Parts: sequence; structure tokens; C-alpha cells
Amino acid sequence: MDQETSALLDSSSASTAAAGGSSDPNHGWQKVTYPKRHRKQAAADPSPAAGNQKDSKSGSSNVFASVEQKANERYRAIQSANGVSVQPAVLPRGGSDEEDSDEEAARGKENVQAEALKKPKVKKEKKPKVTVAEAAAKIDVNDLAGHLADISVSYEDKQDIQLMRFADYFGRAFSTVSASQFPWVKIFKESPISKILDMPMNQISDPVYKTAADWVAQKSQEALGDFVIWCMDIILADLASQLPASKGPKKASQTTPSRSQVAMFVVLAMTLRRKPETLITLLPKIKENPKYQGAERLPFVIWVVGQASLGDLVVGTYVWARYLFPTVCGKVTGGNPQSRDLVLQLIERILAAPKSKSILSNGAVRKGERLIPPFSFDLLMRATFPPSNARVKASERFEAIYPTMKELALAGAPNTKTTKQASIQLLPSCVKAMQEKNNELAKEASDVFIWCLAQNTECYKQWNELHMGNLEASVIILKKLSTEWKEISPKLNLDSLKITVSQIKSKTEEALTESNDPAKQGLLKEADKLCKGILGKVKKGHGCLKGSLVIFLAASVAAGFVMTNPDFNLEEYLDLKKLQTMFTAYSSSF
Repeated sequence: MDQETSALLDSSSASTAAAGGSSDPNHGWQKVTYPKRHRKQAAADPSPAAGNQKDSKSGSSNVFASVEQKANERYRAIQSANGVSVQPAVLPRGGSDEEDSDEEAARGKENVQAEALKKPKVKKEKKPKVTVAEAAAKIDVNDLAGHLADISVSYEDKQDIQLMRFADYFGRAFSTVSASQFPWVKIFKESPISKILDMPMNQISDPVYKTAADWVAQKSQEALGDFVIWCMDIILADLASQLPASKGPKKASQTTPSRSQVAMFVVLAMTLRRKPETLITLLPKIKENPKYQGAERLPFVIWVVGQASLGDLVVGTYVWARYLFPTVCGKVTGGNPQSRDLVLQLIERILAAPKSKSILSNGAVRKGERLIPPFSFDLLMRATFPPSNARVKASERFEAIYPTMKELALAGAPNTKTTKQASIQLLPSCVKAMQEKNNELAKEASDVFIWCLAQNTECYKQWNELHMGNLEASVIILKKLSTEWKEISPKLNLDSLKITVSQIKSKTEEALTESNDPAKQGLLKEADKLCKGILGKVKKGHGCLKGSLVIFLAASVAAGFVMTNPDFNLEEYLDLKKLQTMFTAYSSSF
């Protein structure tokens, strides 16, 4: 039954399909059309049918107008959020792939034509590299002299502007020198002081330097001081721009100065070499300002001091002893070895200069100030004689310069104002050094202590005051006096020494009765014993001095007698009794 029913259904469906196929003239086939081609034909032949066809097609395309509008709005919103100006997008009205491909091909042709119209890029010509030597060789000394004469007249009462125009001249002369031709930061890091000090002045001719230096010498100290600081600040700003950024909060980046760095170095070197004393007037400002301190700036600061030393060795040594050495080498066991090396290189170069010893000796006392101040000499003494376990590579170099520096530190006539001041300041330092359990340092400090006693009688009082609080040092000095009496006693004031040793002996005896400390008692007993021995030697010294004086007077009287008696026969009066009678008779005539 089921099979019959399905067969009837299949036959009915087949008959229905046959009837439908006979009613469709195309028999189920569809005609493929190209809308774009029909539009072109409609534009060429505007018939009513074509018009109706066009209206029907535009009506069908308007179905997607709202979708296209929203798409355009979204596209413009996205591009405007990204900061890009947007032109309204024109979407195709049709819907076929062929139309899209034709339009893209048209756009491609337009882009090719636009690129063809663009001008080809012109490569910039590379500027020829100019070295410092080449730029310096082009400086005409007559042109420089004329420029200096002109600015001296134009800015007659404004020396600061004159000096800036002076720098501008060299700025133009070296403007073609690029930073790669003058990598001064790298050179300062990698080169020895001997090379650093010569650059860039080794490229400047003597006539140019002399013309510029003579003009600089006419300027006031105040104007030159401001000019030196101005040049230093420009160079340090360039250094800051080349240093790596420090960790921490970001700061505003510093731009590299537009002025030629070669020119800044040249005019600064000319000024310091011709007027080196300018640096001494600026020393307090340089000491106090952190802008000029730090390991990164040290090579440049040493270059500055070195330029002044090339003009005057005394000025270079003065600044070295009062600023560079105490700042860098204040702590012998600490500090930066590289910085210490640079500081030592500078003083070694100064001491190696021709006739440096005589020049520095003549300038050991400058305008009432010592070339090597007491505090600097104390540091130098400790650097030269460190504890055995604290010796470094630089210790031998300090030992090499120490004799000359000591001679300069202790130079001067006795009892003068500067030597008295130095002795008063050095004596407490020596007392402290003698108690640091360092035999070499104690021996050197005791020698300087004796020098202090020989220069100033006030030092005897100072010793007396320091005795009880510094028994170890006092015993070292008493031992030295006792063992080296013959060499030391002629240098000292024996009357002051006798009074001081007597007072020390009294204090020592009193302390012996009060102290229960065995170690202290041992020092007190030794000091008491040494005091007694020294006092005995002082008395003998006075006796010998009186005997020598009597002999001297006797010899003088005898010589006078012989001169007043030409008939005097020496052999006849050689007998001692006769000589004594003659001397007594002659003396009574006075």
C-alpha cells in the first residue's frame, strides 16, 4: 500500500515540473547582464525604455544608501580620532566585481601619472671636513689686529662686550670645524695631561697668539674674571650635553651650545696664559660652586689650571696646593685613583718645567701667603708616609715630589710673619701625626716639629700646653732632643727651651704622684728622665758658650795689644806667666 502511494506522488510531481517547464520560454536559463555596459548604452541612447530601466536600477541601489552612509560616518570618525584629515569616501553605486576592478585600474593609472610628475630627490652635497689645524692656518694676523682695534673703539667703555666680540671672531674662524674633528671629551678621558694641556693651542701660530694675548693683557681683572667664567660655563654645558642621562626623574634636555667649542678653548687658554693671576681671584667661586666639581669635570678643571701654570708656574702650584690636591687627595686611602693620577700628573709636569725650582722658591711666599699652606703640607706628608698596609701605587710618586714640596712649604726666614703663622699651624698637626703608630710618619713629623720650635718662640709655649694630653708625642720630641743634641741645639733658643723643659718636668712629676695607669706612668717616668738629661745639656751649653765668649774676648784683646806694639816679640812672651802678666796689664788700661 505504501509503495503504491509513493509511486503516485512521484508521478504527480514529475508531471507538475513538466507543465512548469513548458510554460517558461527560457526553460530555466537566466541571462547574464553587465550593469555598467547598460548604463553606457543608456547614456548614448536616451529612450524611454532606457529611462525606465535606469530608474529601476537606481531604485534598487538606494536600498543600500543608509548602509553606505553609516559606513562613511564610522570611517571618518576613526580617521579623525587618529588625527588624519578625511575626504568623504565615495562607494560604488553598482554591485559588480567588474565595475570595482575598472575603477581601481583607473585610480592606479592616476597614481602612476602623479608619481611621474613628482620631482626626483636631490642628494645634499657633503661638506668637506675641516680640521682644527686647517681652520687655524686661515686666521690672518692682520685681520685679527684690525678686528681687535675696531671693537676697542666701538665698545670703548664696555670691556665685557669687547671680550665677547673677541670670542666671536674665533668662533667664526672655527665654525667649519665639526664636533667629530674636535672630540674634546673623548680626548680628555683617554689622553695624558701633557697632551691635554697643549690642545688646541698647539695649532695656533705665534703671531696670532701674541696679537691676541697682548690685547687681552690690557683688560681689567674684573672683566677677565667674568670672561673666564663665561667661557668655562659654555664648555661645561657642552660637556653636560654629552654625558649619559642620570637615572631618576627626567630633566629638560640641555642643547649643545651653538658656539664653536674650539673657539671657546682657544680664547680661554689665551686669557689664562697671558693673565694667569685671574684664576686666583676666581678660586673662591670655583671652590664653592658644585658646577665645577665632580670626577666628570675634573679633567677640564685640570686643563684650566694647567693653562694658568703655563703662564706662571707659581700660580699653577698655588691653585694645585689650595684646591686640586686637597679636594681630590684629602683622603689618601679613599678617593678615585684616576682622579688622583690626573692631579699628580699636573704637579709632576709643573716641577719638571725648566728652572721650576728657582722660580717656585722665589715665589714660595706670595703676597703674605705661603705657596704650600700648612693644611696642604700636612696632607702631603701623610700621603707620602702612609701606614705600610695602606700604601698605593701613587705613594712612590708622592715620595718623589715630597722633598721639593717640603722645601717650598717650610721656606722663609725665621721669625717672619709667614713662618711664625706656619709654625703655629703645623705644630699641632705634627703632634697628632706622631701618635698614629706609624714610625716613618712620626720621624718626619718630629723633624717638622723641631723646625717649628726654631721658627717661633711661641711654639715652646704651645708644646708646654699640649704635653699632658699628648705624652707619646712629647716623649718622641724629648728623645730626639736628647739623641741629636749637637745637631739640633744650635737651631734652638736655649733659654726658651730651658724654661719649657723645666715646666714640662714639673707637670710630669706632679702627674706621677696622681696617676695609677701603668702605661701612663711608664711614659711619665721616661719623660721625667729625658727632661733631666736635657736640662743638664742646656746648662753645659750655656757654660761652653760663656767659655767661648771669654776666649773670643781674650783673643781680641791680644790682637789689639800686638797691633799697638809693633816691637812686640812673640817668642819672648811665649811663656804663659809672662803672657798672663802682659794681658792683665793691658786689660787694666781700658
